[in-house]
Amino acid sequence: MRKTLLILGTIVIFAQVHAQDNFTYIGDKAYFKVSEGALVYSKDLSMRTVGSGVLDVSGDVMIDGGVNNTFETVNTNGSAKSNGGNIILRMNNASNNTYGQLYIEGFNQNNITGIVDKEYRERKHGTYQQLSLPFYGKILSTLNTEFGKPFSDVRWSKNEILKWNNPKPRFDIFSVNQQTLTGLEYIALGSGNFDASSNPIVGIQNPNVATNATVPNYTNGVYIVRGKPIADTQSKTARLYGAGLGIDYGTSGQVRNLHGETYNSYLQDNFDASVTNPWLQANFGKNLYQYGNPYLTNLDLSQIGIVESATIGDGNAIPNIQGIRFDPGEVTSDSDGATYSTNARYITYAGGVPVADVNNAIIKPMQTFVVKLANSVDNASYNLNFKTLRRFKYTARAANVNYDVTANRGASATTVKQLGVIALDANGKELSRTYYVVYADAKTGMLDLNQVSSQVTAGPIDIIGTYEEKPDGGMDTNLSDKYWLYVNEANETNFAGKPIVMELYSNDIKSLKFEILEDAEMIDDNQSLLSSGKAFYIRKSDSSELVSISQGKILDITGDQFNLYYDKPNDATLGNDEAKMSRSKIAYNPNIDEYVLLFDPKWNEADVKVYDISGKLILSKNRVSTKKDLILDIQKFNGTYVVTATSEKGEVFNGKIIR
Repeated sequence: MRKTLLILGTIVIFAQVHAQDNFTYIGDKAYFKVSEGALVYSKDLSMRTVGSGVLDVSGDVMIDGGVNNTFETVNTNGSAKSNGGNIILRMNNASNNTYGQLYIEGFNQNNITGIVDKEYRERKHGTYQQLSLPFYGKILSTLNTEFGKPFSDVRWSKNEILKWNNPKPRFDIFSVNQQTLTGLEYIALGSGNFDASSNPIVGIQNPNVATNATVPNYTNGVYIVRGKPIADTQSKTARLYGAGLGIDYGTSGQVRNLHGETYNSYLQDNFDASVTNPWLQANFGKNLYQYGNPYLTNLDLSQIGIVESATIGDGNAIPNIQGIRFDPGEVTSDSDGATYSTNARYITYAGGVPVADVNNAIIKPMQTFVVKLANSVDNASYNLNFKTLRRFKYTARAANVNYDVTANRGASATTVKQLGVIALDANGKELSRTYYVVYADAKTGMLDLNQVSSQVTAGPIDIIGTYEEKPDGGMDTNLSDKYWLYVNEANETNFAGKPIVMELYSNDIKSLKFEILEDAEMIDDNQSLLSSGKAFYIRKSDSSELVSISQGKILDITGDQFNLYYDKPNDATLGNDEAKMSRSKIAYNPNIDEYVLLFDPKWNEADVKVYDISGKLILSKNRVSTKKDLILDIQKFNGTYVVTATSEKGEVFNGKIIR
């Protein structure tokens, strides 16, 4: 008997576990616990559980075998055991911060017959839950039991399973009779309006369960999804070419796809939305690639946009990348059938450094993500090699560090400064966030859409964001009603000491928390000075009090408009072009090709009127509730329109729309 099982960390063994006949073997009734923070490594051995033997994983298991090794769960008579309950990957806490992971290396897919139980807990995404299924040959109808509701192939029933089609940007039906093959599929489950940590049922459309207790695979606040793991010997390289190529969306996204749906009803592209009508831009909605994590191990996407990454082990270098959306946010379908997301999370690249949500660039098992390229380049070297992105750790790898599954963080040699502003409610819960990025080559003001930048637009109904800046500081009012920004960039030299206008659109925001990164690394707690000797500052727009921002600082707030600075402003700039703006605003929502009026959160109701350039009244609405944004149903002709809104207290907002 040969034993080559290496155990690192704290592991509790309750019964017989041993290597036998070239197997890592867990016998019938044996129980093997891999604790959180522990790593179990098996080299050149097959893996087998027998009968009721259990491998209970809260930490990490790495099985490094070969094409002749096997991965099995069998009954006591040696037949294949397919009902699960033997190899369990646990969720360790309600916040999903840590979980059991399984890394399988070198196995032939045909030799992987064992069933793995993956605990799934995720916040609700809305009408459709976005996820991937990292299992081979899994019949989709098995999800009926695992999620406690019947799925069907009826489109728009909110009971269907959809799969994203990258070449023809749309969701297609993924039939319940089909099976998974690659694990890369970006899947949306109908009636996904659930939170596995709290909601009592799965789905909102004709659920067949009344409580979680009746869902067979619901225990301890999680659902169990099971299947055969994907072999890394399967091709897991995606060629990033051709998404949306040759597709005409129409001048406002009104063209219908194969399913009769208008493209503007669910196709979002916040990377290329910073214009009056983004649908007229050549790259809007194109070169968007949506995938799922095909493995039961994390993926680290933080460095795929950095050319140097190809030289240090991961093989991924995508110089024309604009960014990554790694969290869809809250997905909503309105009464008109339009589906869109708010509070999505992004990573972009500035000066060769990942910025924005870089701390969350780790893609969990069963998580989905989107990669956006700046243009379509027919170059086979622009690939995404998922196999080399696997990583046990929960933090992103720093630049210039060897890309190994257990690699530690290291130092970066770049100088990108980043301020994250996180909106918190009265209980300290995060509601939304925005970012301000400065570096030597950053562009101040509106950017050329043909160049790669770190900027990403905020959603039209997001509750925090900044506005495009004028070169001399303050809001560019020519663009403020066209878009606002989730990630804003400015040149650290010519915009030092000048204000970026930030607005809040929710009375639920009670405080702001700040995160400061330099070269994609968090600076020390309570520190404010950066390597340049400068710092970030914040000030209410109607106040002269300037507050220095330090790492982790939480600032209780009143008011809803602020100015952010990189470097302390000169006295001459205080109060210059920073007067408090009206809280109501007009925003263009490209998802529905309409302008919407967002009301001052302090208003309760309003009278709204819209006039054309001749002064003719074309829309009038009285006593409109301000609790919901008002869609301004204006004919889609070129022209100029004046919008006035008067609150119940007589406060007046005036705005302009130029089509």
